[in-house]
Amino acid sequence: MRWVTRGLGGFLALLWVSAAGSPCPDNPAAAIWTSPLNPLPGVPTRIMAVLADGPAEALYQVGPAGEEIALDADLRGGPPWSLSARLEEAGPGPYRIEVRRGGQPIACAVLGGAQPGPDDPTGGQWNEAAEAFYSAWIERLFGGHPEDSLDLPSLEPVLRDPQRNFLHDHFGNGEDERLRATPDCADLPYFLRAYFAWKVGLPIAYRACDRGSATRPPRCGPAILDDRFTRGPAPLGAFTGLLRRIADTVHSGSARTALTAEASDFYPVPLRREFLRPGTVYADPYGHTLMIVQWVPQTAEGSGQLLAVDAQPDNSVSRKRFWEGTFLFVAPAPGAGPGFKAFRPVLRQGARLWLPSNAALAAEAPAAPYSDEQGQLSAEDFYARMGQLINPHGLTPERAYEAALDALVEQLETRVGSVENGERYWREHRGTVIPMPSGAAIFETQGPWEDYSTPSRDLRLLIALRVLDDLPQRIVRYPELFALSGQAPEAAAAAIARRHRERIRERRFSYRRSDGSPWELTVAEVFARRAAFEIGYNPNDCAEVRWGAQPGTSEYAPCNRRAPKDQKARMERYRVWFHEIRRPTR
Repeated sequence: MRWVTRGLGGFLALLWVSAAGSPCPDNPAAAIWTSPLNPLPGVPTRIMAVLADGPAEALYQVGPAGEEIALDADLRGGPPWSLSARLEEAGPGPYRIEVRRGGQPIACAVLGGAQPGPDDPTGGQWNEAAEAFYSAWIERLFGGHPEDSLDLPSLEPVLRDPQRNFLHDHFGNGEDERLRATPDCADLPYFLRAYFAWKVGLPIAYRACDRGSATRPPRCGPAILDDRFTRGPAPLGAFTGLLRRIADTVHSGSARTALTAEASDFYPVPLRREFLRPGTVYADPYGHTLMIVQWVPQTAEGSGQLLAVDAQPDNSVSRKRFWEGTFLFVAPAPGAGPGFKAFRPVLRQGARLWLPSNAALAAEAPAAPYSDEQGQLSAEDFYARMGQLINPHGLTPERAYEAALDALVEQLETRVGSVENGERYWREHRGTVIPMPSGAAIFETQGPWEDYSTPSRDLRLLIALRVLDDLPQRIVRYPELFALSGQAPEAAAAAIARRHRERIRERRFSYRRSDGSPWELTVAEVFARRAAFEIGYNPNDCAEVRWGAQPGTSEYAPCNRRAPKDQKARMERYRVWFHEIRRPTR
């Protein structure tokens, strides 16, 4: 029996050749990865098969004598697809893991027994195997049933969950339990990319950028290339040291570089399903970033969804669906390069690390080619294109409305947590007044104001309310996006307008008032209070004020503080930005 191996640090993509000379297929589109790095007796081994050419049906454990055990595997994604399983202690081996499609093995991995020194399937660079594994890892980390909420106080709970984090405790020294993982919006994609690089042994790149202006996108300096993780397992201190450098360097402008920029950590990708993989970043024109984590296919019973995660200044992390109220797109956007973007891969040529140009990525890329097509689209065309990708068979107007209403309620429930975080801060710092920045800095400052105020989130909420209001008009403008079954677009729009008036009175959520008691609001009340949300972002105001309660009402009664007069005066001056739904110029 002989083995031909490819792998590094416990990650394996292997071929198996039996004594009879029957090889397992050499499939460049499939790789098998394992964790932890050095399994201990009694410690299960996590297995993930990642495939670029289609899903597989099964994972099998085959023993030395040919005995087979079908593993309980979890299929996700596509593309790339992954099949994950947990292997309990399986004895000395050697034994192999087979990935099967149509009953036949398409890739194998040998575990246990004496093996020759492995080669690195990533080559110490972000090649196709590394990028596919990264996408599969992101999807497993944040994916799940779309109706299940994923609202977390920080990134720590998912990184410390071995059911979600395939790389949990990969080095076997409890590193994830000691890791502080509290990135904000701009840091989250970099944190996840660096974490994966740390565990797998890959280089990382980042740049210092300015924030741009009203007339030009941010501009960045030369790339900082760091290969400290490619020399073998690195201690936690090496990772946290790199994180500090990255956090001190990147900011909300880092992903908003022009779509044609060469000096950028990111590059834009085509709006095609196969290139919008988990791990792809979305940069909105106002500095917020999200990351794709899962595609939910459209079925006869349910609409398709594109799910993403984002982090907030208070370090909370939540999963949300793609829709106009969350993924903001503005065209033209002279001060930003918005859209879906991939990390520019760090490639290797001998000992030299380098970053490919846009032209090189357009010709050949490990995950997705370069394309500036998003820059050629109007906002309406952008959302229409995404609608066709998410629901290629179209949606009935009723289903489209309910999906948008669900997304709005999801946004409101996320805001509940944000406002409550501000209340918690006040309870722990009674008598403290959080300083309020002046002008456009209310959207970009640091410290407690950034952590507990909600101007950017409230601007997005106001946009979301407008989007839901405008859905009937969208049916008329883009009837090809909807399954109208012969119904005239105008009649369908009128029916949705009636449905809208009814459903917003039925949908409800609750927030916590200053005295800790819950108060229920309908979505209709939120629509009626739009003006209050134009000045509802200040954490020095009580929760009741931030949710639009009026003095003298029973809802308002527990309110125990208001923002200082000078802050309220400035908020009135800044109200026009929210009323007109536009970010101020810097």
